[in-house]
Amino acid sequence: MEQITIDGTDLLLLDALQRDAGQSNQALAARVHISPPTCLRRVKRLADTGLIEKQVAVLSCDRLASLIGHGLQAIVEITLDRQGAEALDAFEQRVAADDAVQQCYRVSPGPDFVLVVHARDMPDYLALAQRLFTSDANVRNVKAFFSVKRSKFGTQVPLPKNMP
Repeated sequence: MEQITIDGTDLLLLDALQRDAGQSNQALAARVHISPPTCLRRVKRLADTGLIEKQVAVLSCDRLASLIGHGLQAIVEITLDRQGAEALDAFEQRVAADDAVQQCYRVSPGPDFVLVVHARDMPDYLALAQRLFTSDANVRNVKAFFSVKRSKFGTQVPLPKNMP
């Protein structure tokens, strides 16, 4: 893996992009006090090195609810019978490929995985559970917690103010 180096300007760019990736290159450059061509080149390098995985729009679930329904958000704990690397990798790949799974974490101790899933309604969640959990003979235990209110949602990674 190639050695990646960043400086204080890169940290400022990453922080600004986490807050609003939709701002123009000119606005971003002004925010971090560099020229627009330098800004464009640096952001491209940050993306090329994989520090910026992708840029997405974060949708308002509350505003969409009146248009498409609230849906169900669930945090699901999964425990497998066999925890060998091959079994863990196979389960992880299968659930990560499903659009209903928004987040997948391999955790320890406790369950093997914690998933954040979204379903239209309870029948849709049942279909998801059948597809991902019940049909897998290696799934020993499933515990789902359904969200009744989202108090906080964030995507920002805390960054230091200065390079160490």
